[in-house]
Amino acid sequence: MSVAGKVAQHVSSAAQASKAILIDCFAGVGGNTIAFARSGRWKRVYAIEKDEAVILCGKHNAKIYGVDQKISWFHGDCFDILKNDLSPLGPYSIIFASPPWGGPGYRTDRVFSLTEMQPYSLNQLLETSDLCQLAKQNDIQAKIHAIHYCIEGASK
Repeated sequence: MSVAGKVAQHVSSAAQASKAILIDCFAGVGGNTIAFARSGRWKRVYAIEKDEAVILCGKHNAKIYGVDQKISWFHGDCFDILKNDLSPLGPYSIIFASPPWGGPGYRTDRVFSLTEMQPYSLNQLLETSDLCQLAKQNDIQAKIHAIHYCIEGASK
């Protein structure tokens, strides 16, 4: 199974049954997005990507895998789209955020720096994210699951 397939499997099994929508905030060319759509777990997958040319690749890839009708693509900044277009879906959704590659030193840096990650640094993500609001979305007042992956011997 591919890494994207394993991620989709883990996220699907960790999600509450009442959550029927998955929103991929950094869809790129669709690797994770397609894996989520192929899983059969989600009624709809929403994919957000800043680069219009990359969206075209993602749509092409989704068609190759036969899931193009299961994915809605959005072009723009994920924070704006979540707030302005997809906020009504919040109670029914899982938000998946795997930011893009991280910058020029991503593969060669001894320690991956969250504060220098591109296009969004950890500081920017924290400044534009209300973690209390995220916690309030948890219907059962339990811990929110976060899944952290190590790929090729490094924390990603």
